[in-house]
Amino acid sequence: MSTIFVVGIGPGAYEKMTIEAADALRNCDVIIGYTVYVDLVKEHFAGKEFLTTPMRKEVERCRLAFETAAEGKQVAMICSGDAGVYGMAGLMYELSEEWPDIEIKVIPGVTAATGGAAVLGAPLIHDFALISLSDLLTPWEKIEKRLLLASEADFVICLYNPGSHKRADYLEKACDLMLRYKAPETVCGIVSQIGRDGETSRTMTLAELRNTKVDMFTTVFIGNSQTKEIRDHMVTPRGYRYE
Repeated sequence: MSTIFVVGIGPGAYEKMTIEAADALRNCDVIIGYTVYVDLVKEHFAGKEFLTTPMRKEVERCRLAFETAAEGKQVAMICSGDAGVYGMAGLMYELSEEWPDIEIKVIPGVTAATGGAAVLGAPLIHDFALISLSDLLTPWEKIEKRLLLASEADFVICLYNPGSHKRADYLEKACDLMLRYKAPETVCGIVSQIGRDGETSRTMTLAELRNTKVDMFTTVFIGNSQTKEIRDHMVTPRGYRYE
């Protein structure tokens, strides 16, 4: 039986890939993925066959993986971050019923939430909500409701896909929604190009975040009512008593 490994490669840097993920790529015959992600791993896995599809061709990419595995090859479908967090693992399982003889094994990776949190300090130590602002597959009305309810419940909120050329004002809109329940001085942070060349980060208030320009390579963190800035880092206390 052929196996497709659905592999989370982490934020980009080879050093941030798990040993299990690296082993899966080393032992497979074919590596399939979005063009940008394949370019991130090519130099470390020379001699492999690489197949790519562009953005918005996710279904075609998954079918390509199954068709290649059906030829008897060991296939790795790669995703940035974690394959099960806004990755391809779900779609692979949805389509797998057409290929019942092909096994799927999901290998986790470091997602942008945890990778970015490490850069900022420790913003996710307590309960948090992870929300994508992309309305490509999710109606904005549903995103809006999730932002409001997570804010009302005082979650730390981590935002994926906070902005693009077509969605330049989405972070501003999201901040306006969160400001209904979160204070303007709430500690926030952003990290861009996590684990890649050009990585940058900074902390700010929620009021300042509202007017900050971001892109698809930026991950945004909005603190809860207890989040504070310690030594220029963003920290959410869990409640340990140490005095």
